[in-house]
Amino acid sequence: MRKRQDLPQKVCATCGRPFAWRRKWRLNWEEVRHCSQRCRENRTRSGSSGNSR
Repeated sequence: MRKRQDLPQKVCATCGRPFAWRRKWRLNWEEVRHCSQRCRENRTRSGSSGNSR
């Protein structure tokens, strides 16, 4: 079993937060750009800047 730190990571295109590989993305990891369904749905509303903290 792999540790979470050993899994590949990406940065979300909407919120800018890092997220790790998940088993459900094993077939299309190269195409994944958003960390969650919420970020994917909000991608057009928030624009490309994203970091609204």
